[in-house]
Amino acid sequence: MRVVVAEDLALLRDGLIRLLQAHGFEVVSAVGTGPDLQRALIEQRPDVAVVDVRLPPTLTDEGLRAALAARAEVPGLPVLVLSQYVERLYARELLADGRGGIGYLLKDRVSDVDEFVAAVRRVAAGGTALDPTVVARLLDSRERTLPLGRLTAREREVLAHMAQGRSNAAIGAALYITEKAVAKHTNNIFAKLDLQASEDDNRRVLAVLAYLEQG
Repeated sequence: MRVVVAEDLALLRDGLIRLLQAHGFEVVSAVGTGPDLQRALIEQRPDVAVVDVRLPPTLTDEGLRAALAARAEVPGLPVLVLSQYVERLYARELLADGRGGIGYLLKDRVSDVDEFVAAVRRVAAGGTALDPTVVARLLDSRERTLPLGRLTAREREVLAHMAQGRSNAAIGAALYITEKAVAKHTNNIFAKLDLQASEDDNRRVLAVLAYLEQG
């Protein structure tokens, strides 16, 4: 699996390269600025990009902007964004085109190697991988204006896992319930949030998050 890495700190960039290579990924390009990232993504067209949000020259959201610009030229280009802090705007920007192959993790998650590698693979496969902290912030920020109060405690747990991009089987394993029970909770969530049900894992994640982020 071919990967482009974008990180301006040389030590962290080297660490990401070594980690990915140790798990069978081929790092075809490793860059440290926004312009270099956009150029590498368009030229290399990797299976997935692992991108720091803040890159030179602006050190604001240069990495995100470069990745989005590349996705505009290469539709569906899988991008996993790493950020030091939770920024709801970044999640909204990533979800804006309605396609899959997106992820947003806090940098601290990289220390959980298995989870990080699983997220990279999920995004590369066209899925969605959102940090649990980001999901919690999205849910909390919209609770006052959306009917999330209708959900039971278990349904909120299922929704949080769903928004991270997990399948019914993975949610069931995490919550120690059957896949059939997860499907029932999922249908209840869609009904209570006035969303059209979908059997496509990525589509349902995008639908829920778009709903939570609207307005």
